[in-house]
Amino acid sequence: MLRLTGRVLAWACMRSSYRGARWRALAEQLVAAAVPAVWWYAVLSALFGQVLIRIVVVTAIGYGLTQYAVEMVVRVLVLELIPLTAALFVLLRVTLGHGLALQRLRDEGAFDDVRRAGGDPMRELALPRVLAGVFATLLLVALSCVLALVLAYLNLYGFTPWALGSYTRAVGQIFDPAVTLIFALKTLGCALAVSLVPMAAAFEPVPQGELRALVRTAAVLLLVELASLIGNYY
Repeated sequence: MLRLTGRVLAWACMRSSYRGARWRALAEQLVAAAVPAVWWYAVLSALFGQVLIRIVVVTAIGYGLTQYAVEMVVRVLVLELIPLTAALFVLLRVTLGHGLALQRLRDEGAFDDVRRAGGDPMRELALPRVLAGVFATLLLVALSCVLALVLAYLNLYGFTPWALGSYTRAVGQIFDPAVTLIFALKTLGCALAVSLVPMAAAFEPVPQGELRALVRTAAVLLLVELASLIGNYY
């Protein structure tokens, strides 16, 4: 898995991975991974965010902690929950299927066909799927964050524009350089975890099943989350 991670990251930084037939294969995977789910994921994310934000806001008002409501919403929903939920959604919706597809291609001899043609199965078959999983995760995280911040503003201040300055200032104070860096690394780590771990099983001597890939991915996500918690709160 570490070898696959290193090689995929190296190929992702090369221009040749985005030219000719490789670009067409990558574009097809990007569209297939992100477009079908983005709209109804946005609806589900908005509903989940609205429920959680309302609970936090009502609780803060009830305890006389209204001034901390923005920070509570941003820290709980945006910093902690959104990257994980988006990554789990992409794992179940996209990348587990990618891993099974690669195993099926391996069983059908597609890996050997690529090698005989002078290519590398990791680059020609796995790289487009990994990049598609990363792209889908980052897209859903960005979409969910925008929806959560808009919903938080509407729940706290309503449809008035006069509180926009104080709200953006409060959010900006939370996202200081250290927190922003940790959030970006956490999001990228979650995206790479759900994209790479299911792919790695297809290149093992004895390919593992879907449940094994799911458990291994969950373990990596847990490590990413623990690292981000340590960085943010210790």
